[in-house]
Amino acid sequence: MTSKTQRVQFAGHSGATLAARLDLPNGQTRAYALFAHCFTCSKDLAAARRIAAELAREGVAVLRFDFTGLGSSEGEFASTNFSSNVADLLSAADYLRDHFQAPSVLIGHSLGGAAVLAVAKDIPEVRAVATIGAPADAGHVLKNFGTSLEEIEKSGEAEVDLAGRKFRITKQFVEDVRAQRISEAVAALKKPLLILHSPLDQTVAIENATNIFLAAKHPKSFVSLDKADHLLTRPEDAAFAARVISGWLTRYLADDTPQGMAPVEHVRLTEMGEGKFQNMAQAGKHRLFADEPESVGGLDSGPSPYDFLSIALGACTSMTLRLYADKKKLTLGRISVDVSHAKSHAKDCEECTESERSSGGRIDRFERIISIDGEVPEDLRGKIAEIAGKCPVHRTLEAVAKIKTVVNSETQAAIR
Repeated sequence: MTSKTQRVQFAGHSGATLAARLDLPNGQTRAYALFAHCFTCSKDLAAARRIAAELAREGVAVLRFDFTGLGSSEGEFASTNFSSNVADLLSAADYLRDHFQAPSVLIGHSLGGAAVLAVAKDIPEVRAVATIGAPADAGHVLKNFGTSLEEIEKSGEAEVDLAGRKFRITKQFVEDVRAQRISEAVAALKKPLLILHSPLDQTVAIENATNIFLAAKHPKSFVSLDKADHLLTRPEDAAFAARVISGWLTRYLADDTPQGMAPVEHVRLTEMGEGKFQNMAQAGKHRLFADEPESVGGLDSGPSPYDFLSIALGACTSMTLRLYADKKKLTLGRISVDVSHAKSHAKDCEECTESERSSGGRIDRFERIISIDGEVPEDLRGKIAEIAGKCPVHRTLEAVAKIKTVVNSETQAAIR
């Protein structure tokens, strides 16, 4: 499902108003997640937006906010530190708890990853924690200060250039991050942990992921973000991280079926709002995407409509053959069916009747190749082809189907 973003705000640890975005699925949610951004970044970092959107499509609502003094949030950044970031995360969790539902998932990027590891024990509703490019020691951030660190310790504060932006850093910030014991927090986490890190990360080296993994107790998992940079600036890297997190979370959420997404009696397709063609298909309790290839303007996030037709024919063929083999007590190896679809001129159709070939125009042609492991006697090959032709979907495609269409208004659809 796609997401819709709400602008929200809440009071941070100091009383300053913090600006936030809440990415909600179209429909009810199966979980709420709290996202902590990297040091001096903001909630609107491209990677944060993409990850939140991907998770929302999977039914997980995500609250991402600017820490005190950053982005659109109020407050003085120079008066903040790692501990105040942790306190802001607690304020964000309280906001979700009071207005929606307490977060069951914490996700942190870079120093935000260290922050969610530190705060997880204080949010009892949290079921799982995921970090992206997180340092094993909060003091790691001090390496970015260069020679300014000496000036901070000598004069009590200094202006530090971080990624081309000037920030005033005080001595209390330095002392605070040095006092943190992230490894101890990880060892005492007692919650499922997913660690994502790039081996090419030039900001927070991959050894940090190793140290976090070794400190954590099971269940713990590590996924390499191969070829990604620290900020996941490539869209495909952020999308991959989000898909991994979403898939991993399924094991730890109470119910994988979103509220309001009860099994349907038929098949329901709902436009997602992403790209031109993406739809979510729901069949019973099962959900998957339908889309078109990028070559025709789609996102290629799922099979195309004709792919689904080919899937239906191939699946029905395989199932029908297995039922026949079991009934006749035939030893038939594993069945696989390749199906291709194309539009062809009727006059070129070898399988068509003379009247069909002479009708002109184009027809839909499905080619089906059945493969069976092991030896298949010659006399059985013809029977297999015959039985395949009796599969219900095959018969439907070759028959003339009737389609009844009813158009509902938004209100009527909601009632149904």
